Amino acid sequence: MKTKLTILFFLFSLSVFTQDGKPYKVRTIAFYNVENLFDTENDTLIFDDDRTPEGKDHWTHERYAKKVEAISNVISEIGSDITESSPDIVGICEVENKKVVEDLVEHPNLLSNNYGIVHFDSPDERGIDVALIYKKAAFIPISFASHRLLLIDDENERNYTRDQLVVGGLLDDENIHFIVNHWPSRSGGEARSRPDRIAAAQLNKHIIDSLRRIDESIKIISMGDLNDGPKDHSLKKILRTKGKTNNLEASDLFNPMEKMHRKGFGSLAYRDKWNLFDQIYFTANLLESENEYRFWKAGIHNPSYLITKKGQYKGYPFRTYAGGNYSGGYSDHFPVYIFLIKASSDPIEGG
Repeated sequence: MKTKLTILFFLFSLSVFTQDGKPYKVRTIAFYNVENLFDTENDTLIFDDDRTPEGKDHWTHERYAKKVEAISNVISEIGSDITESSPDIVGICEVENKKVVEDLVEHPNLLSNNYGIVHFDSPDERGIDVALIYKKAAFIPISFASHRLLLIDDENERNYTRDQLVVGGLLDDENIHFIVNHWPSRSGGEARSRPDRIAAAQLNKHIIDSLRRIDESIKIISMGDLNDGPKDHSLKKILRTKGKTNNLEASDLFNPMEKMHRKGFGSLAYRDKWNLFDQIYFTANLLESENEYRFWKAGIHNPSYLITKKGQYKGYPFRTYAGGNYSGGYSDHFPVYIFLIKASSDPIEGG
């Protein structure tokens, strides 16, 4: 029997709904690979030449402004079928710098949500970073750090890639840490590039284990474009994520995307195959308490306007460039999200 949800009211950007006649608060946590959100200026320290007005992509201010409007609109709608509001926490990747993130959150589509930003410049050769945006009414960051992933290529030279961003703070009154990832790509082939993603998973595990040594009861949500699926070695053997809630131990990591993957859902497509590289997984204690925030459900935000309608890439995510040509879309990835809920003591009219 499906549960009927009724949105009741909003208080300081916090949604309250009923489930089986009981009131619950709900928070939305999302992740979105925004696909090469670059400004139009040429930065001589990175390889951003294509994303300039004179570059291969003819990346003009008009195209940039359209991209910012498009991505900010997508973010504003993630999870809104339940909350009628934008997400409280959003991890993003493939942003060139803090300025483009500022342009996102200051766009009219998002401005009223009063988002804060946590961002560090990564050493990635293309100049792309990860970042976290958060509603200031929902989350107070207390600590943040950028953890470097050190990789060496076949020629014994440094392979520069994205850092892993760790932000700890109070979601309402609860201490939760968020990790934002963008693991190395499959360039050169899945098998050849696999060691780099295993190294990324090892760094992610090291971060999680270090946080747990400080506080065994800590709640951690890790998210990102992992360039690996839920059943790949990096997730199952290194991080040891679990896809089922039964027999979970306190030290386990639960990955709700594993069930979605089994059902054939994906967040990006390549050669007519769907992959679920965009994932959100978390410590098992986020499945437990009725009195604190706990996981409710996960989803992929893929409304029809995010899907290519015709041509060679029909059915794929509607991206900004396709086949080397400007198409004016959004991203080659769909956003993913989870809902956290906890019992509410707020009175319910007519309940």
